Order: sequence, then C-alpha cells, then structure tokens
Amino acid sequence: MSPSALSLRATLAHPAYREAVREMSGVSLGIAAWGLVTGVAMVKSGLGVPLALLMSFTVYAGSAQLATLPLIALGAPIWVIWTTAFCVNLRFVIFSAQWRPYFMRYRLRARLLLGYVAGDINYVLFMKRFAEPGGAPPKSADGQIEYFLGGASVNYLAWQVPSVLGILLADVIPTHWGLAFAGTLALLGLTYSLVSDRATVIAAVVAGAAAVAAFALPFKLHIVVAIAAAVCVGLFIDGDGDASRRLRAWLERRPDTGPPAGRTEARCAQ
Repeated sequence: MSPSALSLRATLAHPAYREAVREMSGVSLGIAAWGLVTGVAMVKSGLGVPLALLMSFTVYAGSAQLATLPLIALGAPIWVIWTTAFCVNLRFVIFSAQWRPYFMRYRLRARLLLGYVAGDINYVLFMKRFAEPGGAPPKSADGQIEYFLGGASVNYLAWQVPSVLGILLADVIPTHWGLAFAGTLALLGLTYSLVSDRATVIAAVVAGAAAVAAFALPFKLHIVVAIAAAVCVGLFIDGDGDASRRLRAWLERRPDTGPPAGRTEARCAQ
C-alpha cells in the first residue's frame, strides 16, 4: 500500500475525523437545502447545465454564486461580476487569518486545497473545538487537520450533491415550491443552533443590525460590514479593559471584580 493510501486510511480512522463528521452531519440538512436552492437558481437564471456544473465545482461558494447570477443574466461586465464575488467572499480572508496559526506548517499547495474546501460552518465548529481560552490555538496539533478534513468533507458532499441534483432537475422542480425561502429557514435554524451563550447572542444581534443598516451598499458589502461588526464585538468582549471585564462579568452572571489591584492601590495612595 502506498504512503498516501496509508495516510488517507489513518486520517479516516482518526477519532477527530469521526468527531467532525458526526458534528457536521447535524447541520448538513441546512447546507443541503441551500445547495439545492443554488443549483436550481443557476439553471433558472439562464445558465446551461454544463456551465452551471462548472460554476458549482470551481466557485464552491453559495453566497457568491447567488450574488453573481443576476449580474451574469443581465450581461454585466466581467469586472463587476468578479468584484461582487470577491466582496461577498471577503469573510474567508478573516477565516483564513484565524486558521493560519493552525495550518501554516503545511506547504502552499496543501494550504490552497484546505482553503478551497473550507466553509463557514466548518470554521465555526473548528474554532469551537480547538481554540484555547482567549482565542489562542492549542499547543498540541494532534487531531487538528483530521478534524478540519472531517468537517470539510461532509460540508463538501452536503453542498455539491444537492447542488448537482438541483442543476440536473431544475426543469422538473416547480418555482412555486419556494425553495429559496426553505433554504433560508434551514440556514436560520442552523445559525440559531450555534448560538450557545450570551456573547454569541450579542455578536449575532450586532451583525444582523449592521447587515440591515448597510444593506444599501453595493456588491453585497453589507455582509462584510456585518462580519467586521461581529469580530469587533468579539474582540471587545475578549479584551482586558474595564468595560470588557464588566461586560464579561454580566455575561457570566457574576459580580464585577472591580478595577485591577494596581489601579486600586494607586487610587488609595492618592
């Protein structure tokens, strides 16, 4: 047996890989619904089946695909289409920056592959599983790549299989079924299942408010604004200042511990 086959077999048998498959399977229904919606939308917008399949496998980003489909149908300039897709997918720059401490030891070719199969929910579950208190990566790298690949493989199949079915069966599936609304509801349910504490509730509410407030921005930039707002809230909650400590104390339902000892002594000395 070749070394690559042995490596693949060891990855599939790793407990972290199986754990990721199990956890990602719980949210795969929402991903599948959204993939089906996107596949149908590509053909309904005027793309031929071969071009729709090519787009599904090369772009592999539902929000970017749905954002650019109206532009393609209207014959917009290619730079407008590329700019729109780029802006919608800017959130992956943030994800990649968070993943960098975990995977920077791998070669560029491997990191490019990891970037291609990365997904939103894959990122959320990975950071929930491996981030130390304070957001730092754990010192031990055991199980990190296996967990990532387990989640990414389920995410990829849960997206591509329904997407291809939607492309092939687009002429059979009636538009009045309201698949877009069903996919949105599935994604909302998936999102709510990941909101586990008050800190994530605050970040989610702030992101939603920012997205609504910035909805008029071109190129779907309201998505980037929402992500930036949520990241700022997360950094504020994890900060070391007095306001951050008071907010964390309220989130954890414990009395405020007051100012740092050094600052208290300085005040007493005055």
